[in-house]
Amino acid sequence: MPLEEKMNTMYRLTFEWAHILEKSRIYQYTELLYSPWTLIWKNILYGAARGVGIALGFTFFAATIIYVLQVLGALNLPIIGDYIADIVRIVQRQLEFK
Repeated sequence: MPLEEKMNTMYRLTFEWAHILEKSRIYQYTELLYSPWTLIWKNILYGAARGVGIALGFTFFAATIIYVLQVLGALNLPIIGDYIADIVRIVQRQLEFK
């Protein structure tokens, strides 16, 4: 293999490796390790955003389930309807106390 071809191969592999490292953003990770207050602040913001997202998602999910249970309770199904009506009553009582 001629020297020029080896150099081209080496250049191409080095360039690909540098591109992969740049895509992984390893520089930003090492920068965060040297500034712990920035890392703490970002983690607090990410945690707060995640908590708000979970709360909103659970509220939407619970409201949808309660709505579906109310609709099923209105159908007056023999056994299932009574069970669902009891669950809806319990949830509504809990909401009245808060």
